[in-house]
Amino acid sequence: MSHPTPSGASQAPGAAGHAVPTYPEPMDAISVDAIPASPAPSRVKNNPEGKASKAVAAVSLGVLAFTFMLNAMDRQVFPPLLTTISNEYGFSLQSGGLLATIFTLGMAVAGIPAGFLVERFSRKTVLVVSIVIYSLGTLATPLASSWGDMALYRIISGLGEGMQAAALFAAVGAFFHHRRGLALGVLGFAFGLGAIFGPPLGVTFAGQFGSWRSPFIIFGLLGLLVVVVAALAVSRKFTERAISMTGVEGSYDYMPAKAYNRNSLAIAAASGCGALALYGFLGLYPTFLTTQLHVSTAQSALALSFVGLGGLAGLFGGWIGDRINQRILLIVSLVVMAVIGVLIYQVQASFAWQCVFACLMGVFGTGVFFPNTNSAIQRAVRPHQVGRAAGLFVTCYYGSAAFSGLLFAALVPMLGWQGAGLLQVTVLPLVAAAIMLIVQTSLFNNAARAGTH
Repeated sequence: MSHPTPSGASQAPGAAGHAVPTYPEPMDAISVDAIPASPAPSRVKNNPEGKASKAVAAVSLGVLAFTFMLNAMDRQVFPPLLTTISNEYGFSLQSGGLLATIFTLGMAVAGIPAGFLVERFSRKTVLVVSIVIYSLGTLATPLASSWGDMALYRIISGLGEGMQAAALFAAVGAFFHHRRGLALGVLGFAFGLGAIFGPPLGVTFAGQFGSWRSPFIIFGLLGLLVVVVAALAVSRKFTERAISMTGVEGSYDYMPAKAYNRNSLAIAAASGCGALALYGFLGLYPTFLTTQLHVSTAQSALALSFVGLGGLAGLFGGWIGDRINQRILLIVSLVVMAVIGVLIYQVQASFAWQCVFACLMGVFGTGVFFPNTNSAIQRAVRPHQVGRAAGLFVTCYYGSAAFSGLLFAALVPMLGWQGAGLLQVTVLPLVAAAIMLIVQTSLFNNAARAGTH
C-alpha cells in the first residue's frame, strides 16, 4: 500500500483536543472510503463501548434491511394504483405523473439536512424518527381530498425515506467498512425485494378490501410496528460503529482540494440525467401498459415488480463496482438502459417480453447505475468530504427524479408514448454516458489502492 499506516495503537486529536485512540489495523485492511466524512465527529463521546457481536450485528442488519424493504414497498405501491386514483380525483396524466414521483422531491430536500443530522446525533434515533415520518405520510395519503394535499403527503413520505436512506447507508457502511460494497449490496437486495412484492401486494389489498386506500393504511401501520421492533432490536453498538475511528488518513494530495470538482459535478450531472430516465419510466410504466398494451392493473403491477426483481442484482452491481473501472461500468449500464428504452416503447412487445425488459431495466438501472453513481461520487472527493458528496448526489438524483413523471407525462401528448420514451428513456441515458466520459478515475480516492492489486 502506498498509504501510511500506523504499526500500533496511537492517539489522534479529537473534536475538543482530547486524544482519541485509533485502531492498529493496517491500512490495506480498511476501505479507503471508510474514513468518516468528519475527522472529528462531535458525538464521539456518545460512542457505545465495545463492539457488537456477530449475532447482534446480524439481527441489527436484518431488521434494518427489512425497514428498507418496507421503504421500497411504500414507494412502489402508488404507480399501479395511479389510474384508479386519477379516475376518482379527476387528475390529468400530467398531474398523476407528478404525483407518482413527487415523493423524491422530499428525498432530495431531506438529503443535506439528513447528512447533518447523522453526523451530530445518534444514527439509530434518526432511523427511528425517519420511519415514523414516512409511515405517517403513507397513512395520510388516503385522507387526501385534492391533488395539493395528496402531493404534500407524498412529499412527507419522501422526507422520511430520504432521512432513512442517509442514516442507513452511514450506519451499515461504517460498521462493515471492510466490505462496504457488499454490505450496501445487501440493502439493495432488500430494496429489490420490496419493489418486487410491493406492487402486487398493493393491488391485492386494494382488491380484497375494495378500495385503493387500503394498501396505504396497511403499509403505514406496518411501518409504525417496525419502528417498535427497530427501537428494541437494533443495537447502538451497530449503528454508531466507527465514530471513534479517527486519525487514520492517507495522502490525497493528488486529488482536487474542493468537494465540488470536475469529477463529482460530472457524476452528479450524470446521476440527474439517469434519474430522469429511470424514474420517468418507473412512474408511468404501469399507465403505459394499461393504456397502450391494454393489460390489466394486476398485470401492470406484475410487470413493475420485475423491475424490483432486476434490482436484486444490486448485490452484484455494488460488488463488481469495487473491483473494476467504475466509469466504464456506468457508461455500459447507461447505454444498455437506452437500448432497453427502445425495446419497451418503440417495439412495444408482448406482455411477456415487457416483463423481461422491465427486469433488465431493474438490473442496469437500480442494480448497477444507482449504487455505482452513489459510491463513485464519494470516491471523487477526499475522505473528509464524503458527506458533502453524498448530499450532492441525493439532491441531484432525487431532485431530478421528482419531476421525471411530470416531464414524461408532458411529452406524451406532444410526441406520443414512442416519442416520449425515445427522448426521456433513451436519449437522456446516452447524454449521461457522454458526461461520464470526462470523469477521471485516476483522481478517485481509491485510485492508489486499486493500483496495488
